Amino acid sequence: MTHPGPIVLPRREGARQRAEAIVKATPILGPLLTRAARLLGRVRFPGTARYWEQRYAGGGHSGAGSYGELAAFKAQVLNAFVQEQGIRSIVEFGCGDGAQLSLARYPSYVGLDVSKTGVQICARRFAGDTRKSFFLYDPDAFVDNQGVLSADAALSLDVIYHLTEDEIFHNYMLHLFLAARRFVVIYSTDQSDLPRAPHVRPRKFSDWIRANRPDWTLTRHVPNRYPMAPDGLSGSQADFFVYARVSPLEAEENAGRAPV
Repeated sequence: MTHPGPIVLPRREGARQRAEAIVKATPILGPLLTRAARLLGRVRFPGTARYWEQRYAGGGHSGAGSYGELAAFKAQVLNAFVQEQGIRSIVEFGCGDGAQLSLARYPSYVGLDVSKTGVQICARRFAGDTRKSFFLYDPDAFVDNQGVLSADAALSLDVIYHLTEDEIFHNYMLHLFLAARRFVVIYSTDQSDLPRAPHVRPRKFSDWIRANRPDWTLTRHVPNRYPMAPDGLSGSQADFFVYARVSPLEAEENAGRAPV
């Protein structure tokens, strides 16, 4: 098996990351400027949904994780899992601009995203594929009691650590698990003590699952093939976490072990 080549970032994205690395490496001044930029970013941060809409509308993309070796790694894991488990339908909460989806082999797919522009990009990108549908997602105005959008597996790829607001995170997790019939597949970090950015808030999502969905249990953990490099310019801290439904008895036992 041959591994894909290094990540190729759009010129603007690569320049920004190189500039950040130079600033961080500058003694005294670097840390001061980094902290100042973070504080200014928090003041100006428009919120999760508006941030992603502005990003896509301004010509931005889903991020480095949707391209190059990381995208190929995610696609390999997901495509193999879908085939292995005989999964017939997928719903993804956070389809972005469809870059990652272009590598997927799913029998049936529904993509949701908070960005209207992102959904429009996906609709154009996959206009000829009748197996795929896309919808605008508003976590504050989403009720699917009849399971209209339910699927064998619900996906969350590189999304959870981008949910900066607590209420949005909570609603998102509720919707993600309610939409899944058999599996929930999460690709994210599961630590809350990692570095933050205006649009990044690392979360230990497994605590939320134990407290709120004891009827699901972790059945598989796939470490990242390309862990974050020391300089932070390549790789990722995210891993795959696969959850499956458990019996009512196991759910009751899990609820008794849930943190207070």
